[in-house]
Formats: sequence, C-alpha cells, structure tokens
Amino acid sequence: MDVILLERVSRLGQMGDTVKVKDGFARNFLLPQGKALRANEANKKKFEGQRAQLEARNLERKSEAMQISEKLDGKSFIAVRSAGETGQLYGSVSTRDIAELLTAEGFSVNRNQILLNQPIKTIGLTNVAIALHPEVELTITLNIARTADEAERQAKGETLTTAEAIYGDDINDNARPDNFFDPNAEFEGGEDNG
Repeated sequence: MDVILLERVSRLGQMGDTVKVKDGFARNFLLPQGKALRANEANKKKFEGQRAQLEARNLERKSEAMQISEKLDGKSFIAVRSAGETGQLYGSVSTRDIAELLTAEGFSVNRNQILLNQPIKTIGLTNVAIALHPEVELTITLNIARTADEAERQAKGETLTTAEAIYGDDINDNARPDNFFDPNAEFEGGEDNG
C-alpha cells in the first residue's frame, strides 16, 4: 500500500514522502496513529493544503523535545529491585518501569518512547535510549541495584555480582565453593567391588 507520511518515521522516510509499506503496517499502525494517509489524489491535495500546518506542528514538537532532551540527556537514575546473589533480578525492568521512574522524577516520557530491545534482567549500569521525537534521541543511564547503598557502589565502578562484593571480604572462609571440594583428596570409604 502506498502512503503519504505526515511526520518523519524512522527507517521509512520524511514528512511528505510517498512510500510503499505492507498493508498491515499501514492499517494497524501508520493510519490509526495519524502518521500517514493513503496515497490517492484526494489525500495528496489534502496533504499539500495542510503541509504548512503540519511542518509548524512538527517544528513545535521538536523544539519541546529538544528542551526536555537538554535536561534529561546523560542523567543517571536508580532503580532498586530485589535480585539474587549472582545479580539476576527477580522479575525485570521494562519500558513501563522506566517510564514510571522518569515520570516520578518530573519528566514526561511515554513507554513507547523508550527504545529497549528486551527487558533488563540483571543488576548493573545500563544505557537506555529514548526517542522524544522522531528527530530527537537521547541516552540515560539506569543504575539497577538491590539497595541505594549498592547503587552508589555501582556508580563508582564496583561490580556487585560476587559473594565478596555483596557480603564484604569477611565472608566466612568455609562458605567458599573451593572449600567444598578438594580435587587432590583421595577417595575414602567404600570397598572395591571390582
């Protein structure tokens, strides 16, 4: 299906471009979201009549996004989650969680503006891309930790996925895995049935 884009769509084209897309993409996404019109003579005339208004609205949205981007770009946010000793989260941090975190900090960001390929499932520092506008992208750092104290230690560059990092160097020596099994010890007990 041929459509006329009413705004810039990444990996597709600029405002005013006539592009060929799959029917389902047009019917289910572009047309209902108001991002495109079917490419026919009536719609081409309609678009040309509204082009100045659409460009002005796009410019206004872009300038708003740029203002938010200047305040938000490069910032770091802390998410406290429960996790196991290896750093594996009990659950995950999704786009919804990140959007709620940013909204709580006073930034208006929708979950569909957060570019996350898959949910985050481990503690640590993660860079997250946010597209406030098709032409305005920024990156924030998400510090996922078990406690605020651990988040502070992670921010300094410490890795918190080992027992020593979690419990400190005074971890009980008998609890170390290498003390459970001595590869040089000779087999004791049991009779040889051979």
